[in-house]
Amino acid sequence: MKKIIFLISILLFSVSFSFSQKYAYVNTNYILSNIPNYESAQEQLNLISTEWQKEVEDFYNEIDMMNKEYQAEEVLLTDDMKSNRQKQIQEKEKKVRALQNKRFGQNGDLFKKRQELIKPIQDDVFNAIKELAVESNYAVIFDSAGSLSMLYTDPKYDKSDEVLKKLGFGN
Repeated sequence: MKKIIFLISILLFSVSFSFSQKYAYVNTNYILSNIPNYESAQEQLNLISTEWQKEVEDFYNEIDMMNKEYQAEEVLLTDDMKSNRQKQIQEKEKKVRALQNKRFGQNGDLFKKRQELIKPIQDDVFNAIKELAVESNYAVIFDSAGSLSMLYTDPKYDKSDEVLKKLGFGN
């Protein structure tokens, strides 16, 4: 279904423009993988993510231990003691969920760190692609790394290496 929609979009797009328009494509995954700063930023993000994930897992292990202790001692506890222990466990669960959201939530620490480390590199790539498009008079530059599938691409229209050269990472 996606292929059909993509083909119809391309057909309508090409009909709406004259046939003299120039098209090209780039592979942003390839471009980014050839930028050393991007690789180091990804590694840094992976280390931070792993560290924060361990922090969350340690909290969950603590909660699991508290639950096991509670279940083992439940028959010996008074109603007040049971209620108190259950509240402690619930408070700990609430804290770990808050921590998880703070670290990995939609606008959490990992998102902010990714914005700080990766976004400037992606912006540079976008600006280099835009500059290439303007200089070479391309009407459209597709990204073959994205979710849009390209059924066929002629390598002579792949401008990924030219973008890398504009960024100073060319061969």
